[in-house]
Amino acid sequence: MDISLNSDLSVESLGDGIEICISAEHRFGTDAFLLADFAGARHKDLCADFCTGSGIIALLMHKNFRPRKIFALEIQPKAHELLKLSIQRSGIETIQPVLGDLKEWKSPMELDLVTCNPPYKINNTGLKNDLDAVSIARHEMLCTVEDVCAAAARVLKFGGRLCICNRPERLCDVLTAMRSCGLEPKRLRTVHKNPDCPPWLILVEGRKGGRNFMQIEKPLYVRSPDGGNSQEMKRIYKLI
Repeated sequence: MDISLNSDLSVESLGDGIEICISAEHRFGTDAFLLADFAGARHKDLCADFCTGSGIIALLMHKNFRPRKIFALEIQPKAHELLKLSIQRSGIETIQPVLGDLKEWKSPMELDLVTCNPPYKINNTGLKNDLDAVSIARHEMLCTVEDVCAAAARVLKFGGRLCICNRPERLCDVLTAMRSCGLEPKRLRTVHKNPDCPPWLILVEGRKGGRNFMQIEKPLYVRSPDGGNSQEMKRIYKLI
């Protein structure tokens, strides 16, 4: 598939000369910024981003942390092409787009970090979008949390990390899937609109071969008392 900018596509700047190409089906939200920050890739890390979509998490990791290599894995051809176009426009050499199924992908090297913003909804639950691409991104039509954890465990080195985000109601599913695949849950952080609201997102890190000890981090609030971005969100968005 060969795509170029047209009425269906648009470009957004992420700063530092990095641009992301998006479409109506393949967009991104706050959760991508939160997960990229939570994962905190190191300069020496070899990484993969599963279910990368248009590549927002891979692009943010490159911009903010500059790891050695990022494999950006996506099963949908149009999203894959969008990322290729973003990389070309941004002049990035360390992100390698991969078109394929995470259940089958074999990394050419052991990895230090895998990130994934997976489909949140169990398949056949809730209303689906008329656009198949959107439904695939939201519902576990092509992969499950268990598939993500198994694929990450296969490509991570001993001590390597899987960082994932999901809805709070899926917390038990995430922790169970991690442990069953040999990825011990090590960190958990909840994300709230403000201190009066229940969490709308969870951020979880599992470590391959880790011992059974999990740190519960302080809640992350996205809004300040005046309704704007909180100080931490300003840091994550690079506004301060």
